[in-house]
Amino acid sequence: MVDSPKLPIGSRIRHYRRKNGNRSQAAIAGLCGITERYLSLIETGKRTPSPDMLARLAAELEVPVAALLSTEPPPKKTGSLTTAPDIARALMGFGAACTDPAVAPAELRERIEHAWRTWQTSEERFTDVECLLPALIVDVERAVRIYRMGNDRAARRDIFRAAADLYGLLRSYCRRTGRLDLSLMAADRARRAAEDADDPIRMAAAHWNLGHCLLSQESGAEEAGEVARLATEQLRGVPESDENAAMQGALELVQVVADAQRKNWWHARERLVGLAAPLGKRVGDANIQWTVFGPTNVHLHALSIEMLAGESAEGLRLADEVDISRLPSKERQFTFTLELARCYDLRRDDAAVLVHLLDLEKLSLEDMTRSTLAADMVTSLLQRVRPTYRRQVVDLAERLGLA
Repeated sequence: MVDSPKLPIGSRIRHYRRKNGNRSQAAIAGLCGITERYLSLIETGKRTPSPDMLARLAAELEVPVAALLSTEPPPKKTGSLTTAPDIARALMGFGAACTDPAVAPAELRERIEHAWRTWQTSEERFTDVECLLPALIVDVERAVRIYRMGNDRAARRDIFRAAADLYGLLRSYCRRTGRLDLSLMAADRARRAAEDADDPIRMAAAHWNLGHCLLSQESGAEEAGEVARLATEQLRGVPESDENAAMQGALELVQVVADAQRKNWWHARERLVGLAAPLGKRVGDANIQWTVFGPTNVHLHALSIEMLAGESAEGLRLADEVDISRLPSKERQFTFTLELARCYDLRRDDAAVLVHLLDLEKLSLEDMTRSTLAADMVTSLLQRVRPTYRRQVVDLAERLGLA
């Protein structure tokens, strides 16, 4: 037997079996002269193959034996992270030239608000907004060029506001589809449009967008916190209003996540309770600038802190106090349920993990297939789940393209 139990041999065998032809366990086992059950035990780490068997498996999988013995974990299969080509081309200005008259600001405003509502509420939000965004980008960019040179100052400001809102949506879409480069581009365009509109609330929203881009990047937490801090200071010079308070609160939550990502758990908790929570209480569960900021969102961030800190018991206690039906955004509902599943995953409560993963699938299959964390939990369940639940886990993995 190979005396290296810490090596992820089983995971690598499963990875290459799926990658190189996606062949069944029965097919590979038969070719190697073992039972399907024995191969399953090898893949789940319950059995270690002999050197001879390892060589036979490597030959059938068409990889060197060294690939199965590497100390590095096999590449993880993630969800489908693709940005619609038409959206990418429109963002980079590669679309066909348009000679039509500029669309009126009021019409653009209505279309952008419809796109935002679709993004936040549709179960198939990626598919639905991909039908709307390419033409909307072209029309907004054309209107910006035309109205920028015009004499109608009110219309020009309305167009820049519309552009800021559109690029805020594109920041979120591109980040969720794995194009952080385009997400940063969109966040920067939102910031420039808000500045051209001389709209301090939208400028704050643009910095909130930029903060989320940075939080998505490795080692971006410190920069995200600084961006949010500076934007919050700028808002303090703006007349008080619910919009101002909501944007300050949303920016505080960016700093909360930045603290949590840097493992500054107590700073994150203190900021959440001392700064974000009072602002949430003041504005209520609103959706100003599509941030979904309010007491419920503050509570969700409390759960996020405990999940990241590995404090599953406290996270589950907090989850019991949240009513996500009050949230206007399916994305936030999905994130809450995902983090709740992760808290149960930390406790190895497999039945609860499965229940919440199935809830995620019902809530938004498109989000589910794009979630690396969800994919990781499903893959882990496959390796350890009891026979009672195994069929359901296998079926879920197959629906997500993970088995």
